[in-house]
Amino acid sequence: MTSVDAVVVGAGPNGLAAAVMLARAGLSVHVFEKAPTIGGGARTAQATLVGYHHDICSAVHPMAAGSPFFRAFELDRRIEFVTPEISYAHPLDGGRAGIAYRDIDRTAEALGADGSRWRGLFAPLAERIDEVTDFTGSTLMRIPRHPATVVRFGLRALEQGTPAWALRLRGDVARAMLTGVNAHSIGRMPSMATAGVGLVLGAHAHARGWPIPVGGSQAIVDAMADDILAHGGTITTDAEIDDLSALPSARAYVLDITPRSLLRMAGSRLPAGYRRALGRFRYGNAVAKVDFALSDPVPWTHPEVRKAATFHLGGDRAELAAGERAVAAGRHAESPYVLASQPTIVDPTRAPSGRHVLWAYTHVPSGSTVDPTESVARQIERFAPGFRDTVLASQAVSAAELADYNPNYIGGDISAGAVTLPQLLRRPVLSPDPWRTPIKGVYLCSSSTPPGTGVHGMAGYHAARSALRHEFGLAVPPLGVDDAADGGAIGADDSVAAD
Repeated sequence: MTSVDAVVVGAGPNGLAAAVMLARAGLSVHVFEKAPTIGGGARTAQATLVGYHHDICSAVHPMAAGSPFFRAFELDRRIEFVTPEISYAHPLDGGRAGIAYRDIDRTAEALGADGSRWRGLFAPLAERIDEVTDFTGSTLMRIPRHPATVVRFGLRALEQGTPAWALRLRGDVARAMLTGVNAHSIGRMPSMATAGVGLVLGAHAHARGWPIPVGGSQAIVDAMADDILAHGGTITTDAEIDDLSALPSARAYVLDITPRSLLRMAGSRLPAGYRRALGRFRYGNAVAKVDFALSDPVPWTHPEVRKAATFHLGGDRAELAAGERAVAAGRHAESPYVLASQPTIVDPTRAPSGRHVLWAYTHVPSGSTVDPTESVARQIERFAPGFRDTVLASQAVSAAELADYNPNYIGGDISAGAVTLPQLLRRPVLSPDPWRTPIKGVYLCSSSTPPGTGVHGMAGYHAARSALRHEFGLAVPPLGVDDAADGGAIGADDSVAAD
């Protein structure tokens, strides 16, 4: 194969972000993707019926809205986002619900006595969301640029990540709302890691909101692919890479893969100590997913929930925590946590006129082969009686099948590594530059590296920035829409396709 300046393996959001950076720097870049289509964790497809467009993995994008990479890339000028007035809703039994409006004052007002406490928890972070993102969007080994914000965040994580989480919020609605956000991390609660995830997502809910890309998450990766091609890069799909030696000659290799895959692909080329460190990296529990095509919107009992596009289901704090403990212990929860999104509430382009799509994850033990359809439908029906009557079709994907779909999702772990406090510090190794491996010119950029899971492109940004510095002596290039393009090329044996 013809040599290039840089090779990227994996066309998920992080791999594509790295390729954007490298191509923008004037380097020749070739991206290899195992799947027939690009996107990784941000694909969109007709999974159920013709005309119904479902996000295969990620669906709602608070991290993209705050990502320094995507803001420099001016993603909001390249694709259309819709930001709902309600960031998320948490239905409860008895027709009650917690509603997280983007407007924190409106949220606080609805929470009554807990309102001022909720505001005190999140307002200082939402008001400094860029500083929070700067701290949480990189390795925690870095000296913070905004120490006061780090202290604010750390004190709140310490409070909400220990038994002290019971002290601030007193009512079951506010407690459930916060626990539902924490549960995104798929881990025991309370813990510092789950609290940290909840604080970041909760702050984004009241800062820039939880936006949804019109047409589906595929629009995000397609925008990056277009930019790579416009700057001379090439992308090859249906290209499985099992060994680094199978790649063309290059000065830099940026790999959107897990530590386990790196061990397989690099083998003895890695120093023994680094191999041992990668071998100690732990993968977390999993998700299983159901996509529904609906004749009507979900008939939530609470009228305000019907205006939301994102939902946390599973009951009150005690019930949610019990369900997550069960999964952490390797069991399926009797009352599982369900994260759901109905994007057609704000984006009617996803389905035929008057129809809807519903996206739903539930948490399960790693490697689970259980079909989640019934447990997810039962949990939705609990808060939306008559939901089953709206279902026209569904498609389920077990955790094991999700792992087959994307090799980075080991056992169905969409975070590509357990979200624990040790692994927030050591992801996958303890280093101020964890994206750079001991092999000259080889970098990791998957969610197994900081800042972890989410469609934010930041792992790719950091890995590419390190490669630009160490391999090419180049600075970070301008990323905006108005920067000149060189013209792109795609070979006869190359393809870029959308699902």
